[in-house]
Amino acid sequence: MKSINSIGIVLIFGTLMFGNFACVDKVSSTKTFTANKPEYMSYTEFRSAVKQSPVRTLKNTGKMYFYNNYIFINELLEGVHVIDNSDPRNPQVLTFIEIPGNVDIVIKNDRLYADSYIDLVVLNISDLNNITAVTRIENVFPYALPEFDPDFPIAEIDETKGVVTGWTIAEVTQEEEYTWRGSILPIYKDEVDAEAMDDGNSSGVSGSLARIVLYDNYIYSVHNSTLKVFNISAPDAPSFVRELNTWRVSETLFVHKNFIFSGTETGMVVYSIANPENPVEISSFEHIQSCDPVAVEGDYAYVTLREGSMCGGGVNQLDIIDISAITNPRFVNSYPLTNPYGLGANGNTLFVCDGTAGLKVYDVSNPENILILQEFSDIHAKDVIAFDSRLFLIGEDGFYQYAWTEGQTTMELLSHILTE
Repeated sequence: MKSINSIGIVLIFGTLMFGNFACVDKVSSTKTFTANKPEYMSYTEFRSAVKQSPVRTLKNTGKMYFYNNYIFINELLEGVHVIDNSDPRNPQVLTFIEIPGNVDIVIKNDRLYADSYIDLVVLNISDLNNITAVTRIENVFPYALPEFDPDFPIAEIDETKGVVTGWTIAEVTQEEEYTWRGSILPIYKDEVDAEAMDDGNSSGVSGSLARIVLYDNYIYSVHNSTLKVFNISAPDAPSFVRELNTWRVSETLFVHKNFIFSGTETGMVVYSIANPENPVEISSFEHIQSCDPVAVEGDYAYVTLREGSMCGGGVNQLDIIDISAITNPRFVNSYPLTNPYGLGANGNTLFVCDGTAGLKVYDVSNPENILILQEFSDIHAKDVIAFDSRLFLIGEDGFYQYAWTEGQTTMELLSHILTE
């Protein structure tokens, strides 16, 4: 009976539609307007473009990664600079790896794993004079767009033409004004802490703004509200394991022991990776909507909250969270900041990149009342790696390297590679 009633309703509606519009021609409206018009790279060209090339100047730097006395610095959406850091006072840029659409990398056992727009690519870096592409997993990341001019709408995207590599501001004519519903490529700077390096020098270390991280023989990545898992136990033939829905917009990942700490727009989420192939959410710490990378040291998680157009919110601060009871994180205290991005902790020292306000160095031996040790207000600081007695920093004007000793109130600048 229910089916008959449904059919009747459809027939009545169809009759009314026919009666009202049978004599009206179908109208197709078009609009002409100024928009971000996409520039494409074909899939064939994109998938054959990964290669080693001569040294180039740092220009638009992204994330950094430390591996076996080498620094790998991302050139946003273009590839990776490779720097020999065996002499921290005189680091030498060795080469450049062209990887279209690259934002994040991780390295293990001389294999570099990098996002490249919609693909995960693997490179053999055992010989830095002869870096070679090994393989790729195609179409594993969402189709995403580079940054665009927010003063203009996005013209219609035709994914069959390839990946979008840039924009021109131009007049377009199309059926209707088009609104992109996909992803914007992340432009944050980095993850993994020293404690996660439990296998000697076989893997590397990065900072706090990464969306791709490494644990044992697994890679984890976040894109919007999905967490992806890859198995790299066969280094030259990685496999996609699974995708989990995070139910919130995830921005960064940080590995500590056998836990992943995810910075999301609405809080810090903790996943157990006791079973590395199946991350399980075990707790969370909620806050107002804001950008929030996470760094962890010992029993404390440090979270910076930043107001921003992509994240919303209206606070700029450092939150300290007690994670000694990992399933029940406890708020400790908040401290005001100006424009925070990445951060890194080592022992009782915390390094906070406060954006336009520079780098701040804190003594956090008493999380209830942290003390400022030093400020570098002349650096537009983005992210740091605190490793042993060295601090690596990415700023708007390049890569900095410092020597530091816990408890001291000063750090020594060892070197600085300028951006162009």
